[in-house]
Amino acid sequence: MSLKKIVAQKILNDVIKSVYKRGEWKVMVVDSLSMRMISSCCKMTDLNNEGVTIVEDISKNREPITNLEAIYLINPTEETIDFLIEDFTDALHQKYKAAHIFFTEACPDELFNKLCKKPCVRKATKTAKEINIAFLPYESNVFSLDRADIFNVAFSPVSTKESRMKPFESVAAQIATLCATLGEFPHIRHRVDSAGICAEVAQQVSDLLRKYKADDPSMGEGPEKGKTQLIILDRGFDPVSPLLHELTFQAMAYDLLNIENDVYSYEASSSSGDYSVKEVWLNENDDCWVALRHKHIAQVTKEVTKLFKEFSANKKINTGSGEKTTVKDLSAALKKMPQYQKELSKYGTHMALAEDCMKHFTGRADKLCRVEQDLAMGTDSNGERIKDHMKNVVPILLDNTVSTSDKIRIILLYIHSKLVSTDEGISTENLDKLIQHASIPANESGIIHNLTNLGIPVVSDAAGQQGVKKKYKHPDRKNRVDENTFQLSRWTPYVKDIMEDAINDQLDQRQFPFIDGKGPMGGGGGAKSARYGHWHKDKKDVGHSGPRLIVFILGGVCYSETRCAYEVTEAVKQSKKFEVVIGSTHILTPDLFLKGLRDLNSS
Repeated sequence: MSLKKIVAQKILNDVIKSVYKRGEWKVMVVDSLSMRMISSCCKMTDLNNEGVTIVEDISKNREPITNLEAIYLINPTEETIDFLIEDFTDALHQKYKAAHIFFTEACPDELFNKLCKKPCVRKATKTAKEINIAFLPYESNVFSLDRADIFNVAFSPVSTKESRMKPFESVAAQIATLCATLGEFPHIRHRVDSAGICAEVAQQVSDLLRKYKADDPSMGEGPEKGKTQLIILDRGFDPVSPLLHELTFQAMAYDLLNIENDVYSYEASSSSGDYSVKEVWLNENDDCWVALRHKHIAQVTKEVTKLFKEFSANKKINTGSGEKTTVKDLSAALKKMPQYQKELSKYGTHMALAEDCMKHFTGRADKLCRVEQDLAMGTDSNGERIKDHMKNVVPILLDNTVSTSDKIRIILLYIHSKLVSTDEGISTENLDKLIQHASIPANESGIIHNLTNLGIPVVSDAAGQQGVKKKYKHPDRKNRVDENTFQLSRWTPYVKDIMEDAINDQLDQRQFPFIDGKGPMGGGGGAKSARYGHWHKDKKDVGHSGPRLIVFILGGVCYSETRCAYEVTEAVKQSKKFEVVIGSTHILTPDLFLKGLRDLNSS
């Protein structure tokens, strides 16, 4: 069972059905994370079938519906508690008939006491529970905490252990709810980073899970569940993957196109021949998207054509198209068979998306990809070591048609290539020349210098500069290039090596130590926890009977890395029976990565 289905089951069973009464409708009130959580894994019809008539945002102005009870699914923060209190100011001005309150994570005592001190709230409340599900199930094997702000918290030049403590407590609580939702009590390990931030989060998660285990000794039990691991990484472990122009469908689309909140907009024709702007949500409800998202763009058009022809043959539609199907072919088929509009539109969407990607690739990214891959790999497409990258880099920096952000990506990749080959960054003088060649504005050049805050030395002669002063240690990488590798896609994200090594018990324990040694964590025989209640009672199916590898990246996960979770899961599902789940504080695109680096200046 996928992560999204597990979360949907928990929302429907542990929240909505737990207060359901036949013949009674209820209002559902949510905050921004809960809204995204529900939208990603539940349909409105699912909620309607369980008596929910409307879903409303707690932060928005809402009309009173005094004849209906409300189900609150909220993160316990000062803001949401204040909104909740405001809904029940007094008996004459309350918004709903009664309140069923479900907190997505443990409610701090001071906030819970603040709520209890309000007589009208206390009188109106019929239910108050902590359900521990404070994360966004983004895909079947991918989760997000929806906390992009943590990038600044973790990597700001003025960040300290004290300033990080509270935000990291919140992050740890969200990760702990993920483990609880999956029914896992993992061995926790972390990357050894220069600032110690991975260890800080790992220790806090460990402390929380021990409390969960004290409440539910059966947590993490099952066939081979003792092998389950949680690995905490930070974005500095691999600065290359978020910078490259990826050519697999999902990563390429989110990099080159203006896709916001997973919605792709394009011009489409109807069965009548009229054109209009169509908006499509790219998610797992579309089986065509699931089949295509991790394929190389060179394969996508062929695959859409194949799927379209199979559908057409099954429905006996004469397409008249040749080897390659185009958007025009799909439009023509739609006019012939309007009754299949939903199915044909699906193929049309992905054909339009692929053509849109190629339009942006040709003339822009195509000239960058070869140089980027050479910089990332340190070798050319023939496997020959490149001694001087500058002859390939400088023409791009001088090209006025290349955007500033693409030039910055090239410079950062060049700096990393120098680190790998010499263990040191470049000189300040050489960096200034690169910035000058590229005509990068002063307010953008900070992006380059701020990579240092991720533990990656940018310049080798910066006396007193914050960051790593000792030589840069880069990991030994697996050679995955063979005759089937696309030459513009030779790089494999480092996280795939980590996943495989962890599953095969080959991950270096000096670089990725366990929090409590390698043995099982304690806490199984402790007393019941009053703080954490009985959230585990009547536990439902958690979807996977074997062990899991959960990878969490502090500071953003990119689409090429999420793809690795599916690839490794598929590769080991028969032999090792592991399922890999990957997540982060937020989902990262190259533009968001550069924005995060830029904003470190304003922390």
